[in-house]
Amino acid sequence: MSQKPTIILATSNGVGMGHLARASAVATALKDVANPIIVSMAGGIAEVPAFMGIRCEYIPGRDRMWMSREKWDVYLRDRLLALAEETGAKVVSFDGVVPYPGVIAAKNANPHLKLVWVRRGLWQKKPQRFILGLQSKMMDKIIEPGDIARAYDFGPTANRKDSILTSPVSLFRKEDAMSRDDARRALGLDLKRPTALVQLGTGDSDVNEKVTAALSGLLGWKDLQVILTKAPVDKDGNSLAPEGLDLKVVRYFPLAKVLHAFDAGICATGYNGVHELLPAQVPTVFVSNIRGTDDQEARAKWCNDFGFALRADQADLADITEKVKMLQDPAVRKRLSDKCAELPNTTGGQEIAAMLYELAIELKPVRAKTLTFARLMAQDHINRGLRHVANLGLRRVALVYRFLNPHISVQEIDQAPPVFGSHTTAAELHPLIKSATRYEHIIEGASANYRKRREEIAFAAYGKEMIVTKTK
Repeated sequence: MSQKPTIILATSNGVGMGHLARASAVATALKDVANPIIVSMAGGIAEVPAFMGIRCEYIPGRDRMWMSREKWDVYLRDRLLALAEETGAKVVSFDGVVPYPGVIAAKNANPHLKLVWVRRGLWQKKPQRFILGLQSKMMDKIIEPGDIARAYDFGPTANRKDSILTSPVSLFRKEDAMSRDDARRALGLDLKRPTALVQLGTGDSDVNEKVTAALSGLLGWKDLQVILTKAPVDKDGNSLAPEGLDLKVVRYFPLAKVLHAFDAGICATGYNGVHELLPAQVPTVFVSNIRGTDDQEARAKWCNDFGFALRADQADLADITEKVKMLQDPAVRKRLSDKCAELPNTTGGQEIAAMLYELAIELKPVRAKTLTFARLMAQDHINRGLRHVANLGLRRVALVYRFLNPHISVQEIDQAPPVFGSHTTAAELHPLIKSATRYEHIIEGASANYRKRREEIAFAAYGKEMIVTKTK
């Protein structure tokens, strides 16, 4: 019997869990025929190894600012190349809006490595669209995970002919989902009382205001238990919830398995939320997050226009409260739930897995794309330069303001040597990933040679500050 091929599923650190959820769905579908490994810059990767039995590595994103942008590009390239060499992987799939220069550089450094871009549709018209053509030419395959709202996609990827469209991708599977009572037991909820799920996140003041407005719409719902995936507090620890609600914060991954526990949902309109809650027939109000590249408003409008969910105007707090209050009506909930039964099956994860597997076992040689790579890197540097020029004026204004209003400087990066470890549980990984101490995550069962190579990569990235390593 031939050995299973290894496939690396890399994801960016997006606004939500969409990239990581899709990679997890694909990895789950691959497990029988291949050895999937997920690498991600998203902190949510801490949940994946123990719950899904998939080997993972966390890679600190450039937003951690642990090294310069140029060093990070090289660091990411070398991390991917080292992992491919350690595991014998011949395919790297990248799920993210912009394939980082380091991802494309890994492909250029090892032309035998096949690179696939899992490129979600429904883009807003952001600057990233200008190098779509060059990025696409570096790929061996481009796959677009289907979106139930694709008819409302008028963004820069909508009319491109370079991708293969699949069905929607979701971690929700009817055959795997727990029953209502089992899901409630798993979450520690009362079996009889109505239950609402709130997934809006917290952060900037406008996001916090939306959370308060949404929760206010649940006031007066008799015996309601409100479940949140994140504590409803601002950065200072002040509560965002109005008095009079029975709140509980739960952590469960994948949440898709327990969605039948909920009578209603209030959620951002990300790819992940829409393609889990609606196939699970949870009556939902969507409150869009307009940050990032994802056109959540287009997706919310489609869901509302065709009767699958309610859309709240994300810019109108009173409308958010009013739309959420509508979920208290059993007739509204039944109408939405019944309509969602018409949605197509979310089998995109299996479809993408099949394509990646075929690419992994394919013997056809891969042609190097050195010229395209050179053009893409040149364009990337030009784009950085343009952003730099555009930011100069803003920086000058900020410097003048800071001179007039000095603040106390806080050291956010721990200069201690990085921690190396092969941790696999969320309880271990969450604190390490969130810590100011630099964490170098190594896949479970790694060889001594791989550990040595990872130390070399870290030394090149962090320099003199790295003297010793801690390992588990």
